[in-house]
Amino acid sequence: MTSVLYDAPGPKAKARNWLYSGIFVVLFGLALWWVLSLMAEKNQLDADKWSPFVTDARVWTTFLIPGLLETLKAGVIAMVIAIPLGALLGIGRLSDHAWVRVPVGAVVEFFRAIPVLMLMIFGFALYAQFTTVSSDIRPLYAVVTGLVLYNAAVIAEIVRAGVLSLPSGQTDAAKAIGMRKGQTMVYVLIPQAVTAMLPALVSQLVVILKDTALGGSLLGLAELLSMNRQISANYSNTIATLVVIALIYIAVNFALTSFASWLEGRLRKSKKGTGAVVGVGEVDDLAAGAKTAGG
Repeated sequence: MTSVLYDAPGPKAKARNWLYSGIFVVLFGLALWWVLSLMAEKNQLDADKWSPFVTDARVWTTFLIPGLLETLKAGVIAMVIAIPLGALLGIGRLSDHAWVRVPVGAVVEFFRAIPVLMLMIFGFALYAQFTTVSSDIRPLYAVVTGLVLYNAAVIAEIVRAGVLSLPSGQTDAAKAIGMRKGQTMVYVLIPQAVTAMLPALVSQLVVILKDTALGGSLLGLAELLSMNRQISANYSNTIATLVVIALIYIAVNFALTSFASWLEGRLRKSKKGTGAVVGVGEVDDLAAGAKTAGG
């Protein structure tokens, strides 16, 4: 049996795949056993290290749940601002007018080139020096500012790459029926590009959630990962706390990607997509190609 993209594996190929899978499972099992052995030697598997997460509700009500809510608050605020701002910047980079395209391109490239942590620190300093923002909420403002500036620039490239991934016939057809550039972008290209850029966009949203931890490490934001220090100080279980926090991050990000997969399926069933998909690694390649073509 043959697919459009590849030949179905034969008996030998299937046997090799099963062999490779078996080897991987064995190696993974050995690595897991080695890690657990090291933890046991250091008494990290003792019940008193893990039992507080089951027997003491204060671990959750005082530390983990408030930290998770702070992480979600910073992440959601940044997403709500960064997505529309990034879309506008991405559309601006596709403008036929150089006076729009060039400045927008400079802004996008500038903020893409600066580490998000530096933007957070710079924002914190600005709020401290030139505003009356309270020190209690200043870390949240700084983290959201850094996340918005950096991720809006990245989302702009995702949007631009998504539009450029569409067949040129879409634009030609819109021109043939007399649609202007703005109408073509709003009513033809953007609706179809959404499904193409959704995987890369969701990956960037996951990055936003994880990057809130930077604010907790250096700026004092009381987000999820920063709760590790307080829990460890009270229960002396650093490794167990980090494992639990990691599982919470995995659960939240899995929920986000699952919702995105459901949404992508709905969009594709509505026949608004072209079947093109823009991956995270393709954004820079498509953007670079467009820059070269545009001179």
